[in-house]
Amino acid sequence: MPALFTVDNITQSFALKGGGQYNALKDVFLDIAEGEFVSLVGHSGCGKSTLLNLLAGLTQATEGGILMEGRQVTDPGPDRMVVFQNYSLLPWKTVHQNIALAVDNVMASSSKAERESIIDHHIKLVGLKAAADKYPHEISGGMKQRVAIARALALRPKLLLLDEPFGALDALTRGNLQEQLMRICEEAKVTTVMVTHDVDEALLLSDRIVLMTNGPEAYIGQIMEVDLPRPRTHLSAAAHPTYYSQRGEVVQFLNQQRLARLQRLNPATAIAANTLEKVNLEIGFIPLTDCAPLVVAQERGFFAKYGLEQVTLRRETNWKTLEANVRQKVLDAGQMVAGMPFAMTLGCGGQPPTPVISALTLSRNGNAISLHRRFAEAGVHSLADLKAWTVANPGRKPVLAMVHPASMHNLILRAWLASGGMEPGRDVELIVIPPPQMVATLKAGSIDGFCVGEPWNSRAVQEGLGTVIATDGELWNGHCEKVLGVREDWAAAHPLTHQALIKALIEACRYCDDPANRADLSELLARREYVGADESLLRPGLIGPFDRGLGEPQPMPEFFRFYGAQINPPDPSDAAWILTQLARWGISPFPLNWQEVIERVQRPDLYAAAAESLGLPLQSRASTALQPFGAPRLDPGDPLGYLEALGTNGAISRETVVLPPRPGPIPVSPSPLR
Repeated sequence: MPALFTVDNITQSFALKGGGQYNALKDVFLDIAEGEFVSLVGHSGCGKSTLLNLLAGLTQATEGGILMEGRQVTDPGPDRMVVFQNYSLLPWKTVHQNIALAVDNVMASSSKAERESIIDHHIKLVGLKAAADKYPHEISGGMKQRVAIARALALRPKLLLLDEPFGALDALTRGNLQEQLMRICEEAKVTTVMVTHDVDEALLLSDRIVLMTNGPEAYIGQIMEVDLPRPRTHLSAAAHPTYYSQRGEVVQFLNQQRLARLQRLNPATAIAANTLEKVNLEIGFIPLTDCAPLVVAQERGFFAKYGLEQVTLRRETNWKTLEANVRQKVLDAGQMVAGMPFAMTLGCGGQPPTPVISALTLSRNGNAISLHRRFAEAGVHSLADLKAWTVANPGRKPVLAMVHPASMHNLILRAWLASGGMEPGRDVELIVIPPPQMVATLKAGSIDGFCVGEPWNSRAVQEGLGTVIATDGELWNGHCEKVLGVREDWAAAHPLTHQALIKALIEACRYCDDPANRADLSELLARREYVGADESLLRPGLIGPFDRGLGEPQPMPEFFRFYGAQINPPDPSDAAWILTQLARWGISPFPLNWQEVIERVQRPDLYAAAAESLGLPLQSRASTALQPFGAPRLDPGDPLGYLEALGTNGAISRETVVLPPRPGPIPVSPSPLR
C-alpha cells in the first residue's frame, strides 16, 4: 500500500540564545499508510511533539520534508487536524457551537443544511447528543476531549494528530475514551498519529508503535508492529498471547534509553580487579544469530574466566544506536558490522571522526538476500531474472533494505546488483532498516526485499512472506561479517582489559564453531534478552538445513563461520575492499593514507598477543587479491588501481568523491584517482 504521508529524512534544529543550535531530530524517516494508527513513544525530550508539529505543518524542517500523497507539506491545513491535551474549547460556546465554528469556517461553500448534518453526525459519533447545548464548564474532562475530537473529525481530515489527548484524565475516564477513540477512528476511517507516554495505550490503539531515541538528535530507534487482532478492548488485548511480550519489548527499549541517558550524565567509575583496569563492561549487540560469541562468553563463563566479572550485554535496537553509544562512551565495546570501525574512524555520515580499532573478527558469512514471495511467483529466481523484471516493469523500481551504510550487507548488495548490470539508486532503491524491523516492513509492503543476517531471512520464509534469492556462500564465501570494535582511546586506557576481552571472545568463538555446541547455542540465543526468536528460526544454517522457501531445505555447513586461523585475525584484504567500496558508492572518500588507516583500525598485533597467551598457532590471514562479483581484481597493495579499473572497464560505480582533509586524531587525506 503506498504511503499517505512520508517523513523524508527529517532533521529539525533550533537556534540557542547563546549561539549554536539544538538538534531535536536527526535523520528521521517514516511512512504512514492510509487508515493506519501510529503511536510515537519515547522519553520526554525525544522529539515526539516536534515531529507531530512537522506533520501538522506548524513548523518547517531544517532538512528534509513531509510529503502528503507526494506533495510537500509547507503550512497548516484542515486536511491535518491536531487534538491537544488541553481541549482548546471556547468557554462561551456550547458543544454544538464549538464544532460549528470550525465547520462553518472550513466548509463555508457548503449549504447550511449540509454543515448542520456534518455537525450533528460527529456529535453523535462521539456520543454527546445529549450534551450538544451544554457549555464546557457543564461537562466533564472526558466529554471535553470528545468535543475536541469531534471538531477535528468534522473537517474530514486525512490525518488526525493527537498530542497526549488523555494525559490529564483519570484512569477510568481514560480507559473508556481509549476504546471510544478506537471505534471512532475505525468508523471515520481516518489516519491517526498519536503522541503518548502510556505503553498500554499505545499497544491498545496502534497498528505500529514508533519508538524514539533520546534527544538531542533523536531518531526512530525501532518500529514495532502491533499484531493484536481487531476489534480490541482492554481485556481482549491483555488476554492475547503476545501482549506482554510486545509490552516487554517497548518497556525494554525505554529502559535502555533511560540507562543510556544516565550513563551519559553519570559515567560509571571503572572497577579494577585481578590487575585489569576495568571489569564492569557494557557491550552492545544486535539481536542476530551471529551475536552468539558475546552470548556464549557471558553465559558459559568465558568473560568471568578472564577476570571480566561484571559484563552487561546491551541489546541495541539498530546499528545506528550502537554506533552512537560507542561514540558517546555509553558502551565500552560492541559487536559491529565490518565496515563500522572504518566509517567511524573516517567520520562518515557527517559525524566527527572517532577512531575505532578492531583486533578480532567475530564471524564470517551469515547473511542472505531475500525478496518478497511475489517475485518468485513472477519467475524471479536469480539476479538476471530481477533485472528482466525491472525492464518489464519500468514504472516499478524495487525497494531493497539493508542495515547500515557501512555494513557488508550494503556493500555486498550493491556489488551484487552492479555485477548484474543494475545500478543502485537508478534501477533499485536502497534504504536502511534495523534488522528486527525487516520482516514487518516487508509484510507492510514498504520494501520488496532485504539483505540481512539470520534469523530474519528464515522468519520471512517461515511466515510465507519471502524467498531467499542468494546466500553469502554463493555471493562471497568467507567474507568478514561482524567484528569486535572499541574506541582507540578506550583501548589505550584499558590494555589489559582489552586483552582479556579478546581472549574471552576467542574462546567463545571456538565454542560457537563446534557442531556439538550448536544446539546449546540456539537455546541461548532464543532467550528474550538476546535474539528472542523461536528456536525453529535460529536453527537454519546453524544446526539444520537452510530453507530458502523454494523447496527442500539444503545443508549449508559454512553458513556461519566463527573460529579458525583464517576466520578470527583481522584481514587487510577485507579492509582494502571495504575502503574501496565506501568510495565506490560515495559513502566516504578514499583516503590517500589508506595504509595508515588500515593499520590504525585493524590490530592483528593485539589478536596475536591474545592468541599466543591462549597457546594458539600464531597464524594470520595473508593479504590476498580479491575478485568477488566479477569486478576488477583488487590487489590489497594497490586499491587505487582497483578504483581506476572500475571506471575504465564499464563496471557500475560512482565518481570517487575528493574532499579536503578532515581534522581528527587520524589525519585522513582523501585523494583523487591516479
